Amino acid sequence: MQRDRTRRGSVAKAAAVFALCLLAGIAWTQSRVETVSGMPPVVDPCNLYSETAAGKLSPAVAGALERVYVPNRQSNDVYVINPITLQVIDKFPVGINPQHVVPSWDLKTLWVTNNAERRTDGSLTPIDPKTGKPGKNIAVDDPYNMYFTPDGRSAIVVAEARKRLDFRDPQTMAPQYSIHTPGCAGVNHADFSIDGRYAIFTCEFAASLAKVDLVSRKVLGYLKVSRGGMPQDIRISPDGAVFFVADMQAGGVFVIDGEKFVEIDFIPTRIGAHGLYPSRDGTKLYVANRGSGHVFGPPRGKGSVSVISFASRTVIETWPIPDGGSPDMGNVSADGKLLWLSGRFDNVVYVIDTSNGAVKTIKVGTEPHGLTVWPQPGRYSLGHTGNLR
Repeated sequence: MQRDRTRRGSVAKAAAVFALCLLAGIAWTQSRVETVSGMPPVVDPCNLYSETAAGKLSPAVAGALERVYVPNRQSNDVYVINPITLQVIDKFPVGINPQHVVPSWDLKTLWVTNNAERRTDGSLTPIDPKTGKPGKNIAVDDPYNMYFTPDGRSAIVVAEARKRLDFRDPQTMAPQYSIHTPGCAGVNHADFSIDGRYAIFTCEFAASLAKVDLVSRKVLGYLKVSRGGMPQDIRISPDGAVFFVADMQAGGVFVIDGEKFVEIDFIPTRIGAHGLYPSRDGTKLYVANRGSGHVFGPPRGKGSVSVISFASRTVIETWPIPDGGSPDMGNVSADGKLLWLSGRFDNVVYVIDTSNGAVKTIKVGTEPHGLTVWPQPGRYSLGHTGNLR
């Protein structure tokens, strides 16, 4: 009963604040949010995604080819798709077990994270977005995923198997320092507070989260989610008040108060909740439900996409994958009209119309994972498949 009252109160407060922001048209200024030194200013604290709206392309991406880059974990290559023709136009080998294609903080490089599972020859492959071609691999230990500190001074290589976050020079990838996360088995995805002072990482194999202080360079604590499960992707709400955490086994999204570091709600979606992507207008959150609650699932599972309203924290639409599928990771097109997702167990990419959920498929390599759409709107990248602000 107490949990229900807490949920109703938090949702009502969120809806009221969200409505005020949208209807009042408040002209916010940077003075409203004190951020870490070097972090670009928060333009609109009601909507952290205001600068990733359709059309807001940075001068840094001028000349970048319109492409979708798909890393294929088992075939050890990247497929390149022309988003206009929906055709695969190129492919090239990278390192062992490519997991994600990650835009750099300065938006000038796309990094393929090749973590070489159960091996010691992990690497990063740089891609020049102006040519669509790869450069020479850089040897890096266990780069399952990669993020960037909000001030752009460090790349954060998520060394999943090592339970470690390795901070590196964002250009050369030379080591800077590490933060160990011993209580976070399966550390993999993250998002950052509105002020850039801390990040919350998900712990896939510990059914928990880790809160990391980026200023003091230490783990502040761990939070076990109430339904057990396997936490996956995580994204902050537009107003910075809470974090949404997809959980593959719980079949839904946890809502976490980042400051208090407590769980305040759970939003059921469908089986295999995995990837999270805000809409270009900052009102909705797309949830890729992979169709299986296991790390490896069968093809043509009960895959779908749930659409959550940020204002009400409820599912307002659900789009099944026709004939079954396994939507995993990806992002929204620059104009917001298409949601691109890898079909992890079906060796395809899904192109989903965000107006009605209609799905097209494109055949790619073996076990596609964290694809990215490029270019995307935004001033700088915090990493993953395009967490821009």
